[in-house]
Amino acid sequence: MIIFHRFLIVTAILFCAGFSIWTIAAWRDGGGGRGTLALGVAFALAAIGFAVYLRNLKRFLRTP
Repeated sequence: MIIFHRFLIVTAILFCAGFSIWTIAAWRDGGGGRGTLALGVAFALAAIGFAVYLRNLKRFLRTP
């Protein structure tokens, strides 16, 4: 079950990073306003958060 959880986290990281790149590129090309930039930054932060979670997954799942 842990392997599938890791797979889902990696999928979320890839989606968030890809969507972030896409929205920031759209903002740079003039296709959006500040909302588009904010969305790109938010998804970049989500990708970083998921990556930190994945890196520390063993510590989070440790039972006392």
